[in-house]
Amino acid sequence: MAIQTWQLDTTHTTVGFTVRHMVVAKVHGRFTRFEGKLTLQGDDFTKASVEVKLEAASLDTGVEARDNHLRSPDFFDVAAFPKLIFRSKRVEAVKGDHYRVVGDLTVRDQTHEVVLDAELLGRAKDPFGTERIAFQATTHLDRKQFGLTWNQAMEAGGVLVGERVDISLDVQAVPATVQADKAA
Repeated sequence: MAIQTWQLDTTHTTVGFTVRHMVVAKVHGRFTRFEGKLTLQGDDFTKASVEVKLEAASLDTGVEARDNHLRSPDFFDVAAFPKLIFRSKRVEAVKGDHYRVVGDLTVRDQTHEVVLDAELLGRAKDPFGTERIAFQATTHLDRKQFGLTWNQAMEAGGVLVGERVDISLDVQAVPATVQADKAA
């Protein structure tokens, strides 16, 4: 069975997150700089492996002051911990094109197992002849497990920043022999 390595097409991939703010609202953000690879053995996705490295300093919620606070030692401490890293351990078939990707996520030198609910969206060639593969995946985690413990109590009850972080991925990958940023 042929082994093929794919790289994330960072211009067509989104790594996003959502967290509760002041109990009643949600803040959305994303990481803008990352790299990743996917290794496949033919069409058997249960034999796939995934590795993704995110630049912690690239987080973007659309509010500079909040982003700077998130980059500080109160949260990600990007000077001391510049990367967030996910490495898969196994992929389990669920049903049809749905999979569970089990792996280790490292944030601030804290590593914990996470499970991504993933869906293969398909394969296609773009107008320039580059083969692409696309996935969507979601998971959630408790940010305190990763040392992201800063918070403030609200006068009316609750806390300023929720503990649960929802993560969503929209991924396109191209064969590793292709320069992803040059493809359409």
